[in-house]
Amino acid sequence: MLADAIRSETYRLLQNRTAVFWSVFFVPFIALALSIAGAFLIKTKAEQLAGELPPGLATSGPLDLGVAFANNAGGLANPGILAFLLIGAATLYAGDYRWETWRLISARNTRPVLMLGKVGVMKILALAAMLVFLLTSSIADIARGLIFDRPFTFSVGISQAADFGLLFVLSFVRVMQFLMISLLAAVFTRSLLAALFIPLVVGVAQFFLGEAAPALGLGPDDWSAQLLMPGLAFDTLKTLIKGGMEASTLPDGVMIKALVSLALWTLVPLGAAIAWFTRQDLSKE
Repeated sequence: MLADAIRSETYRLLQNRTAVFWSVFFVPFIALALSIAGAFLIKTKAEQLAGELPPGLATSGPLDLGVAFANNAGGLANPGILAFLLIGAATLYAGDYRWETWRLISARNTRPVLMLGKVGVMKILALAAMLVFLLTSSIADIARGLIFDRPFTFSVGISQAADFGLLFVLSFVRVMQFLMISLLAAVFTRSLLAALFIPLVVGVAQFFLGEAAPALGLGPDDWSAQLLMPGLAFDTLKTLIKGGMEASTLPDGVMIKALVSLALWTLVPLGAAIAWFTRQDLSKE
């Protein structure tokens, strides 16, 4: 039943090519264009300011594409990806209310399965957006290396491969956690605009809460700070994965708090949406 739901929801989403474009392709290619344009601008300004430099100073060090590729995995849950994936999420989660199709449930399927099918399709869409962004980020790294005449190297050790895998999974969890807010908003309001804008409002509110946290006496290792701000939990786990001096300054036990925060912000909205959708009277559509 779940496979049928995923297949049907995927087919219906693909009919809306505009939503797929904005969700998957827009941000990666805009970021690629801006990165290359910025590199050309910096190159031009640097040549104007530097004048005649000794050859040793004019040459940049090698660019390790393996390290750059691993680092790019940590930036996949960026605000652009999160915001534009909401277009696909709102279309998938709330569009059915508009077209009165959520009440057309076949005898061999159930409402929870239908909801999980939609979440499964959003996982596919999120993975597609992340992979495209990862590809364009690598192209941007190569382009910057060519623009600045930097030699290329490629080294991938076990540690770097592990960091890449962990950062990719963590970014994926962060993306899905954000999209679960859209799911809950769609089910409660039956509004496409609410599914699109409520997660943005929540995200902005959490950003300003993070800015005001020191004044409120909230430290990054406090349970309240981690639970109220899943973005902080994501940044904490990302720092721990990357290691280094910054990770060593984090207090003991903060990893558990960050994991609990991300888990709650992902599972609670999902469970609430399924429970509410199961009890809704869809005959009044």
